[in-house]
Amino acid sequence: MTTWSLVTIVDDGEPFVAIRVSDGSLREVPTLKRWASLTELVDGWPAAVEALRAMDVEGAAPLVGVRLLAPLRYPRKVICAGVNYRRHIVEMGIEAPAEDWTPFFFLKPPTTTVIGPYDDVPVDGPEAAQLDWEAELAVVIGVGGRDIPPAQALAHVAGYCVANDITARGYHRRAIVPADAFRYDWFASKARDGSLPLGPGLTPAWLVPDPQDLRIRLWVNDELQQDGSTADMICDIPTLVAAASQAVTLEPGDVISTGTPAGVGAGRGASLRPGDVVRTEIEQLGVLVNRIVAANPPRPRTPSRSRLEEP
Repeated sequence: MTTWSLVTIVDDGEPFVAIRVSDGSLREVPTLKRWASLTELVDGWPAAVEALRAMDVEGAAPLVGVRLLAPLRYPRKVICAGVNYRRHIVEMGIEAPAEDWTPFFFLKPPTTTVIGPYDDVPVDGPEAAQLDWEAELAVVIGVGGRDIPPAQALAHVAGYCVANDITARGYHRRAIVPADAFRYDWFASKARDGSLPLGPGLTPAWLVPDPQDLRIRLWVNDELQQDGSTADMICDIPTLVAAASQAVTLEPGDVISTGTPAGVGAGRGASLRPGDVVRTEIEQLGVLVNRIVAANPPRPRTPSRSRLEEP
């Protein structure tokens, strides 16, 4: 069986849904023309599954000269799990939680943080921002619900993506606060524009035999920084989905980012700067490649008259 994912691509016209196969090639499948967007497809996920399973991916026509966008360009919600990998907790100097630990979540603005698998990541003031990387497995909800039991949680999952929860560590702690409860500024550190590269596609859940046994790696400028496994999660995917649904009603198209393994920059005082290239990979799901760029690059100075007159 060919492994494939649903992608959103654009040529000279409107974005449309296509297929990305495991070798990275893109293909056009007539079946997918019935949906104007991947968001629309996921909205009707239970009905779409039968048509998706019956698609002739092998015989689909190849696509060239197109560009990949984020598979879900405008998720309804982006819910992120924090401190969810055992080895990551150790490197951050945090005590491991007890067995009855309830997942910790925060939100990222969905329409401004999500970018495509090969898009640039803007950073404004890299020294102050201390931009860090966090390779993560993202879960996409296909069937909404509230108070979902853990035993039924995977039935609500449409599929999986690769994500990078880029974090501005420098803005995470405030020096002046009215009380200790306001010491940590999750909004300032996690909500930056372009801080969630997502993709390259949505791999349907039935094509991922065990999402709790996936190798997850990240490189900065071809130097391996993270090399872990989703098996190291403290709270597994059913637990995360169930816990999130106790706080909010989950909707089709919601994205739950499940935490990052060890190897982030904060543990060693490293951060990203303009020109750095970050590659994030999860086996079976694909690769993201994102370049860090200055958010507001200075305008080039206008040469003086004498300079223009030089030979």
